[in-house]
Parts: sequence; C-alpha cells; structure tokens
Amino acid sequence: MSLGLNLLRLLKAIGRSWSIPDFRAGFVLASLILFSGTVFYRSVEGWSWTDSLYFSATTVSTVGLGDLSPQTDLGKIFTVVYIFVGVGVFVLLFTQFARALTHVENERVLKDKAASTETSEPAHSPRSDTE
Repeated sequence: MSLGLNLLRLLKAIGRSWSIPDFRAGFVLASLILFSGTVFYRSVEGWSWTDSLYFSATTVSTVGLGDLSPQTDLGKIFTVVYIFVGVGVFVLLFTQFARALTHVENERVLKDKAASTETSEPAHSPRSDTE
C-alpha cells in the first residue's frame, strides 16, 4: 500500500513538474544520458541491453554496486566523464521532483485544513438587539 501511495505521489510530482520548462528539459536530458550510456556500454563493452541500462542507472545514481565494471580503457574514460555529467543532471532532476512533491503535500495539507475549518465553524446566529 505504501509503495502504491508513494508511486502515486511521484507521478503527481512528475505531472505537476511537467509544466515547468526547466523540468522538461532536465527530464529529457536525463533520459538522453541514460540512453547514451546504455548504447555506449552495449557497443564498447559488449554488454546486454539490460546490463548496459542497469550499469548506466546505478552509475549516475551513485549506487555503483560493483557487479559490473568497464574493462576497456575507452569504457573507463567514458565512465569518468559520464559520472560527472550524469550525477549533476540527476541531482537537478531529483531536486525538482522533491520540490513538486513538497508542493503537492503542502497543497493537500492546506486543503485538509480548509475543509476542517469549514466544518468546525459554528453557525452564525443573528444578534438580537435586546441583548
């Protein structure tokens, strides 16, 4: 259940962020970085498409599990550049995700407060002049 709720929040954040040109550009750039890394490792290292994508994602996310590593000099040099470029782009992208998630959560809290305020306000009775 928690995974589903968090996935829903992530999708809302992406949807909300999509209207921001910088987010769209960052998302496209991050996708291109993952794609280019995948194609590079597939062609230079000879890895499967799955291993290439897996290594690209774990590298730019700084997880780096160590189960795969480039064996060619070209692969090693590319990986160094790929890390510096990829990590920066993904940090910016995840920062935007966090902003959007925070915005969605703040909006929900404000909506809940407004709803509870409306239901808890006492009904106004007209004042009598005899008081």
